[in-house]
Amino acid sequence: MARATGMSQTAISRIWRAFGLKPHLVQTWKLSSDPQFIDKVRDLCGLYLNPPEAAVVLCVDEKSQIQALERTAPILPLMPGSPQRRSHDYTRHGTTNLYAALNLASGLVISQLTPRHRAMELKRFLDRLDHAVPTGLDVHVIYDNSSTHKTPAIRRWLVAHPRVHLHFTPTYSSWLNLVERWFAELTAKWLKRGTHRSVAELQQSIQAWIDTWNDNPRPFVWTKTADEILDTIATYCQRINNSAH
Repeated sequence: MARATGMSQTAISRIWRAFGLKPHLVQTWKLSSDPQFIDKVRDLCGLYLNPPEAAVVLCVDEKSQIQALERTAPILPLMPGSPQRRSHDYTRHGTTNLYAALNLASGLVISQLTPRHRAMELKRFLDRLDHAVPTGLDVHVIYDNSSTHKTPAIRRWLVAHPRVHLHFTPTYSSWLNLVERWFAELTAKWLKRGTHRSVAELQQSIQAWIDTWNDNPRPFVWTKTADEILDTIATYCQRINNSAH
């Protein structure tokens, strides 16, 4: 940039800092094309900020294809002046899938590890949720738009369990599901820091972390209103539209 403009590198650096420009950083983004985006945002924020009485709100999703990765060298532990270190390469030993339901009020997680993620596995997990929630309480399930819940078997299950109500996140908007925040904790604090020589070992490790979490659950608190989210998106769209001219 300095050569192209005939300015000094110091001047260019000063300008970038003044305007908050960071050319070395690149981020991804995706706006939802869901025609019901606004209605779904209002629905989910309403559940988070004003949950219904005599009901349980569960944030549900599956983390698919979790790999059992064995590092090619032992992980070096944390030491004074040195972070934990692990080799960049690894050996794959198969995958597992995790269904998880985060209780909005308590932070407790109901989980199920499966070799595959199909409508059959989802139905079993819904059975587990139905048995876990006391009778007499409605169950509001926040879920994504995956095709598994649209199968005849799942539709029949929902008809047979009228107390279970599904609320769907808009397309490309998994950030509206609080269980994704919990998945981020699992990934950053456990999966990325471990090494697993088999799928069975990986499943045992995940279950141990979930058990530890449930010993001292910490609910995530949603603070944004639907209007605040929609206003932020509208402002960002205006900014990127203006930057193109």
